[in-house]
Order: sequence, then structure tokens, then C-alpha cells
Amino acid sequence: MADTRAEPDDFDDFWSSLVRRAREVVVQPTSAGSPEPGTRLVEFTSLDGLRLGGWLTLPPGEIRSAVIIAHGYGGRAALDSRWAPADAAVFYPIARGMPTLSLIDGIPSVGREHVLHGIQSRDTYVHGGCAADVWCAISALEELLGAKLGERHGGLRLGYFGPSFGGGIGALAIPWDDRIDAASLYVPAFGAHVRRLAIPNGGSSSALRDWVQEHPEAWDVLDYFDAATAASRIDVPTIIAAAREDPSVPPVGQFAVADAVPQRHRRVMAMTAGHRNYPEEEAEMAAYAAESRALFRAR
Repeated sequence: MADTRAEPDDFDDFWSSLVRRAREVVVQPTSAGSPEPGTRLVEFTSLDGLRLGGWLTLPPGEIRSAVIIAHGYGGRAALDSRWAPADAAVFYPIARGMPTLSLIDGIPSVGREHVLHGIQSRDTYVHGGCAADVWCAISALEELLGAKLGERHGGLRLGYFGPSFGGGIGALAIPWDDRIDAASLYVPAFGAHVRRLAIPNGGSSSALRDWVQEHPEAWDVLDYFDAATAASRIDVPTIIAAAREDPSVPPVGQFAVADAVPQRHRRVMAMTAGHRNYPEEEAEMAAYAAESRALFRAR
């Protein structure tokens, strides 16, 4: 097999239809108190009628911007506000099937199984649903804040931060929702499927690699969910932190996402490594977090 595949002719049509469906969902967000001071537990409805969870934190003073902070495979066990400005409302939605607030009967919660869920069809593949979860989370945040999001709509500046799984899902979701004003993707997954699956690794792509070897017809589904293909449609300022070495997300896929973002919109920060500790990690992550906060700050 060649190291690339042609993108589907109806790639844009597929994603435009999916975002339209997600934007029509009546998200019905609810919030309740949390043991964490200044934090609310949130539930909202996403595509397919699924009720998902997350956390919302509000600044003590005026809300000047908003940030969606996604998570890696494995869900979220703790909040991490270093990616957001101090005066931002921060929403931490959990994607369908992921621990602990969005566990769903029938959707595996383990990355190696989750990545294969619904892969028989582009209309059922879980990553499409996860992108819809992002769009529905934005709608839920608008209702919770009682404010429009997105500077193009005269609303609060909205940023999206996604690491690993959340970076790849972000690349898939960002181009189609004009409420998102800026993005920061850390070691993004799911880019350049053919090239990344050719590299043995310890992440979820190893399960996907085994699957397509036995089920080559799955390529016709994966072609719609290549984060690098979607990233070529991103039209907002975007930082991509891509690692030169990574045992879980092959760097070739990370840099494919980075290279695909149009040059006028992208800033690439090359990290020493991803998904493991290393001596330069603290300094590199501090610099990256500072750049992300600056990008998301209200203009």
C-alpha cells in the first residue's frame, strides 16, 4: 500500500452534514455543585441522545473568554487549568464512552477498544460521535453562560485545547464550527493513518493497525477520520505541539497534522517527547502553556 490515500470526494459534505446535525441537538445542560471550589458538575445531551458529563469552572470576576479543554484516551481524573487565561470560563467535557462522567453502555471505555467502536461504517464510527460531542459541548457552554461564543458571532473568544486523543478529535472538529476562534493541539492523534499505522507503538493505533490488517475495508471508513486531512481545513490560529519521539502516538502522524494546517494559521512547537517524562519536559510544557493562554486570551 502507498503511504497515503486520496481523501474522499465527499469529505467536506460528510463533515458539514455531521456538524449540522450536532448543532440541531437540544443539549439541555444541567449543572450541580462539586466538591471542588468554584467548579460545577455538568451534564448535557450530545448527538444520538447521549447524556455526557464534564466540569465547568468560572473565574471570580468578569468572564472575558471561554476555553474547551479536552482530554486524552483514558478520560479525565483531574482538572488542569494551565491552558486557559485566568479570566476564562473553562469547560472540561468528557467524550462519549470515556471515564468517568461519560461512561455509556455499549461504548468501550478503554482506548484500544474505543478506537474500534462502530468502525464498520463512517456513520457509526465513534470518532464522528466524539467530534459531535465537542460541538454539543460548545452549545451547552453557551447555554450555561447565557452568552454567545465565538468572535465571529459577536461573542466571547472561544479556544479549544486538546491533548493526544483530544488533539486528534479537535483537528477533526475545529474546521466545521465557526464558534471556535483559536486552537492548541498537543501531540495530536489520528493524523496520516496509513503512515502512522505502519509504525508499531503502544497506543490505541496498535489496535487499529491490527484491525485493518484483518479488515482492509475499514480504510474506506478511516479516510473520513484522518486528522491531517481535516486539519487542512482549519482557518483559525492554531498551535500544534508535536513530539519528536512518542511511544503512544507516532510522531509522523503528529507532524502530519501540524504540516496540514495552513501556514498562515499554524505555529508548530517541537517537543522533545510525548507520553513519557523527560528532563526538558517541565520547561517545554510551561512555555507551551504560556503560548496557549496568550492565544486564548480575549482580544
